[in-house]
Amino acid sequence: MTAAVRMVELWRGGLPESSHSGHAVICDETGAIVESWGDPGAVIFPRSSCKMLQALPLVESGAADAAGLRPAQLALSCASHQGAALHVDTVRAWMEGLGLAEADLRCGSHEPSDRAERDRLIRAGDEPCQYHNNCSGKHAGFLTYSRHVKAGPEYVEIDHPLQRAIRAAFEEVTGEASPGWGVDGCSAPNFATTVHGLARAMASFAAATGTGDARDRAAHRLTRAMAEFPELVGGEGRACTELMRAMGGRVTIKTGAEAVFVAIVPERRMGIALKIIDGNSRASEAAIAALLVRLGVLDPAHPAARRRLAAVQRNWRGIETGEIRLAEGFPGA
Repeated sequence: MTAAVRMVELWRGGLPESSHSGHAVICDETGAIVESWGDPGAVIFPRSSCKMLQALPLVESGAADAAGLRPAQLALSCASHQGAALHVDTVRAWMEGLGLAEADLRCGSHEPSDRAERDRLIRAGDEPCQYHNNCSGKHAGFLTYSRHVKAGPEYVEIDHPLQRAIRAAFEEVTGEASPGWGVDGCSAPNFATTVHGLARAMASFAAATGTGDARDRAAHRLTRAMAEFPELVGGEGRACTELMRAMGGRVTIKTGAEAVFVAIVPERRMGIALKIIDGNSRASEAAIAALLVRLGVLDPAHPAARRRLAAVQRNWRGIETGEIRLAEGFPGA
């Protein structure tokens, strides 16, 4: 096994204070590795970075079309949103259109990350509901599929027809049999794969034209929906949203918990996957920005890129205390 490589560092007072190591792979449309850092064979949980893979059965089965889903809803099916009013209202309307209720979700409730919605709940004396869960759009997609195939309500169980369909699609696009699975934060199964497998999957999405077979058409629709509605994929201030906007919809990117990040680059027909092994998201955001710059699809001078590549650390008085830097030897350093 190849060791992880240092990718990102935090400097304070002219000295290195922290460092973050990881694995990263860039694949072409054939699944071949174009470049890699660390161990391409490292097995990881992709977490929410693979939501577009989990949404493939929704589109391929005809469930999305039968329910009349629009691109905004497809984007939400791949989202890790902030729980802002925009997200909550769209998911609620989607569920009501299916004749379903909040109680039909199996993602659980948590406080929204969006400050305005959090403050609204506090002022109203209301509790957050499952629509506020950052994965509620994905779960609405899960329910849309389950309703279409007339499967049971416990759609997060590993032996449910939905999860069997997801595993089959996941293994086909990663090109690997998954070595195992774990339970994600939203209670759905999360199938493990290698960093290379995840990058291979992203490259297959990048190569989709929308004119091929059902898999090709589904991958293209999901990729374009995410790029068209970056505000639904994440939210204001989030790296996914800001960086997709910075690239003008040319590239689709998605983060996952514990510092996973992926990118789908159609114009290069390439996919990227990376994992920071200590789970630090400031490092995964910097690393994905650096690799997007390397592929020539992100302007390093864009404010969204600079916030990740040359992020200044300040204390509560606004005094500059340090900065995030790319580690020597990593692209862009």
